[in-house]
Amino acid sequence: MRFGTTPIDEAAGAILAHSWRANGVNFAKGRVLSADDVAKLKAAGVESVVAARLDADDVHEDVASATVARALAGEGIEITAPFTGRCNHYAREAGLAVIDQERVDALNDLHESVTVATLPPFARVEPRQMVATVKIIPYAAPRAAVAGAVELAQSANRPMVAVAPFRAMRAGLVQTALPGTRDKVLDKAVGTTTKRLTSLGSTLVGERRVAHDPEAIAGALDELKKEGCDLFLIAGASAIVDRHDVVPAGIEAAGGAVIHFGMPVDPGNLLLTGELDGKPVLGLPGCAKSPKYNGFDMVLERLAARLPVGRAEIVRMGAGGLLAEISSRPQPRDDSDGEEAGPQAAPRVAVLLLAAGRSTRMGGPNKLLQDVEGAPLVVHAVKAALASQAVEVVVVLGHMAAEVRAAIDAAVPAQPRLRFVTNPDFAQGLSTSVRTGIAALAKTVDAAIVQLGDMPGVASDLLDRLMAAFSPVEGRSICVPTVAGKRGNPVLWDRRFFAEMGQLSGDSGAKHLIGEHADLVCEVEMAGEAAVTDIDTPEALAAWRARSKT
Repeated sequence: MRFGTTPIDEAAGAILAHSWRANGVNFAKGRVLSADDVAKLKAAGVESVVAARLDADDVHEDVASATVARALAGEGIEITAPFTGRCNHYAREAGLAVIDQERVDALNDLHESVTVATLPPFARVEPRQMVATVKIIPYAAPRAAVAGAVELAQSANRPMVAVAPFRAMRAGLVQTALPGTRDKVLDKAVGTTTKRLTSLGSTLVGERRVAHDPEAIAGALDELKKEGCDLFLIAGASAIVDRHDVVPAGIEAAGGAVIHFGMPVDPGNLLLTGELDGKPVLGLPGCAKSPKYNGFDMVLERLAARLPVGRAEIVRMGAGGLLAEISSRPQPRDDSDGEEAGPQAAPRVAVLLLAAGRSTRMGGPNKLLQDVEGAPLVVHAVKAALASQAVEVVVVLGHMAAEVRAAIDAAVPAQPRLRFVTNPDFAQGLSTSVRTGIAALAKTVDAAIVQLGDMPGVASDLLDRLMAAFSPVEGRSICVPTVAGKRGNPVLWDRRFFAEMGQLSGDSGAKHLIGEHADLVCEVEMAGEAAVTDIDTPEALAAWRARSKT
């Protein structure tokens, strides 16, 4: 890649390295300069720009990051669209991050332009939490470096980054008692254990309280086996101090076996692992009665994620196993604990699809019901929204609401992400549909893309690219698609603007807010003409049909 000062007459096709905002020109860094852009810069008196030019052996940052991200990803991972050389991995479900640290280190050693950052191995993740991010440092990476990263990612029979999702377990708990053991203490242990299991999607299906005696423990285990337990937990009235102590003796008396006693984790040293009829048995350390994170949690999480927890895995828990002073470790059992700032998560973006208009410029028929490539115009928009990474799609109906709804229902299977809302004031203009849609969005969404129902070229990848660009922390709160520098639709809006959008009036949308908040606007360059092509007139419809046949 060639980088440096470029004469303005040679800048067409180059990547602008630094933002330019002066004399009526407002170009963000990373913009690929078109001939028209160069003309505007020259008219503004610019003689040269700092820019990057890709050579034949270079791979553009977005292409490179997406290529590497796909190669790294395994089960349980959802990949965002690339933006500014970054492509993120998010967890589809709650579970544990499974990271091949050795190969991650090797990838980062290949070339300075290609990097990957991940959570620690076996970190607990929630749905949509970021697990890893691939970042191309400059505007492009050498083709050989990208190929090397892909080859490394495919060099083993396991992915470099994956999420092992939690699967429900049916647990049974045996508690032993000595003379003087209080029921209050045993009751509290039941509550703490239940909360632990519930946080992993599992249940405590049975509990037995017996004397601190091997035969009594064996009898309790036999009873719990009949209740369909697939995990057995034994909390002794006295801590296990040897692999031949009362609790392990009880496991063996029930026909089970002790696998390993002790672990290099503190608190949690005295945990014992075993098996009974092929199912795991845990002899619990005293700290298991506390809601604070300890070695019991580390093992329980892996069992819920269906990951192996044998002797080999236990003895490797020492690095990172000193937990006593880690106050920021997540505490799913206690909402008052945990980090002040939560883990990075994929933004929850909704699509607000406006389909209430009267099609006045169409001269009669409802344009949204017109056939385009074998389906009504509005159906193309709905399918694109549902194929995107949006968490929900809200369709605003109005004019001919029943007919538009029927067309969508006939082509798109019902699903929880798709909802409909009717705007009774649709005749008063576009703003009423925006207001109706904003009011109907789930309270949990972070942003919304306002999509028009008459833009058949807008596909899911365009919507996903807007979502990938969205980052309020980095000042990208309004994401606008552009084509050769011309702004188009749809536009993504941060939730902070919902209140203002809910006050709109007339037959215009929220375009004025873009001007009022220019410092928060991110222009996202798009290929093709989809973002600037809508169907308003019979002529536009005929032209689109003609193009779609070629």
